[in-house]
Amino acid sequence: MDPVDAQYAAYPYPERDPADEAKRLITGSPSHPVEIDHFLFGGRRDWGQPFRALIAGGGTGDAAIMLAQLTASAGVPAEVVYLDRSPASRRIAEARAAARRLGNLRFETADLADAPGFGPFDYIDCCGVLHHLERPEEGLAALVEALSPEGGMGLMVYAPHGRAGVYEMQGLLRDLLEETADPAERLAVAESALADLPPTHPLARNPFVADHKAGAAGVYDLLLSGRDRAYEIDAFLALIEGAGLRLAGFVEPARYDPDAYLRDPALKARLAKASPAERALFAERFAGNFKTHVLYVAPAARGETRARPDKADAIPVLHSVERGALARSIAKTGRLRFSFDGLTIERAVDRGLSPLVERIDGRRSLSALQAGSGLDWFQFQAAFGRLYAPLDGFNALRFSGFAAQGRERERERERGRA
Repeated sequence: MDPVDAQYAAYPYPERDPADEAKRLITGSPSHPVEIDHFLFGGRRDWGQPFRALIAGGGTGDAAIMLAQLTASAGVPAEVVYLDRSPASRRIAEARAAARRLGNLRFETADLADAPGFGPFDYIDCCGVLHHLERPEEGLAALVEALSPEGGMGLMVYAPHGRAGVYEMQGLLRDLLEETADPAERLAVAESALADLPPTHPLARNPFVADHKAGAAGVYDLLLSGRDRAYEIDAFLALIEGAGLRLAGFVEPARYDPDAYLRDPALKARLAKASPAERALFAERFAGNFKTHVLYVAPAARGETRARPDKADAIPVLHSVERGALARSIAKTGRLRFSFDGLTIERAVDRGLSPLVERIDGRRSLSALQAGSGLDWFQFQAAFGRLYAPLDGFNALRFSGFAAQGRERERERERGRA
């Protein structure tokens, strides 16, 4: 059996209990509809139109459940196709979908190479998969074939520097378990080694990698994976470009900006001459805490797909932040602070913009916000631009009509019940 197949047959990852669906919806990046719209459809997708999405390598279901639930709740005519080679993982994902009574989620047990047979798709999620493939370029090519020419993807792969100690430990266990194939025996040896791990080992000194502390599946996926390659950002971008894709945007682009870490103007000037990929690579190596790369891509032929902050009918949405708390923080400190695995990045923000933050409700367009601001369009654009730039860097402000359309459909349902 392929070592990756053996791994997920024995220990589906991540560990999930379908009973927890009654208590929470796990959300994240990529594949939130607001992000999909912002990065891949200019923030202007008509969510009243059919939407087909593929979750390629669906695992125990996090991305599939999130996307299916959010589109179902918003009344979007969506079909989400879960694709994975592991029957054990699929059973968990199916039980989670059943607990939520999701009728827009379809399950397929198949290889990534089979994806074109289920397409075309408006959107493809492929997270935590490419770095486990023997030939990732072939896997990505299959996904490109399954993608609509007007679609896009959300991708995630491991990054090396924030996973300090992981690959040293993987190599140590690989040598120790060279002739041991039984997953349970391999796990027992790994757990025993972890119990005696000296505090001087890089893994013991890395407080930001914790999968091995969260159960058997976490230990196995982190340290006993049958195949695991981490990408520095330039290598990942080269893989993407080789597949005929272009970067639509990083999630949390501020992390890839050397200016987020450097104070010396001379160093900044040196890096100003570097290419975008070189600047991103410097930031990754300098910060030293990137565990993954999460980004959106689209076919190169599509050109620019990311939303722009200069369209009057664009609807800004505060994403993963609460507007009242954000407005109060800006008014009080004039700073934005976001922390990523032990590192805090700050941006200055005009305190006078806090009332504008209060009015960003996911329903009002830029023209509606401008109409209530007392500013003409050009003054408003300048003010909004000063707010958008730092919030965009932290993935905190996006453009999408998804939330507004969802609220309108909920009102229609309420009128129908009245």
